[in-house]
Amino acid sequence: MNEITVTELAQWIEEGKDFQLIDVREPFEYEMSNLEGLNIPLAGIVIEADKIANDKPVVMQCRSGARSAAALLQLEQLGYTNIVNLKGGILAWAAQIDPEMRVY
Repeated sequence: MNEITVTELAQWIEEGKDFQLIDVREPFEYEMSNLEGLNIPLAGIVIEADKIANDKPVVMQCRSGARSAAALLQLEQLGYTNIVNLKGGILAWAAQIDPEMRVY
């Protein structure tokens, strides 16, 4: 499984890299804190796969990296090859990049 660190993701954002961020947490989690990605809860990832780009890098993200890893595996079975998992999820982002972010 391909992974990206929060430091690498912050660099992508700073550089203006063209990528898509998918947050697979539940809507109530997304409302609490998010990185402004598209919110597609894990349970609907296959159903809503048409919303996920296949022509640029896609970063899957959740709270800790576990659900986004599961989403990545499901999408790989559909033929996606451009997806990476955010290692440590939003918890890592809050710890290393944005300590003001609300976490739970």
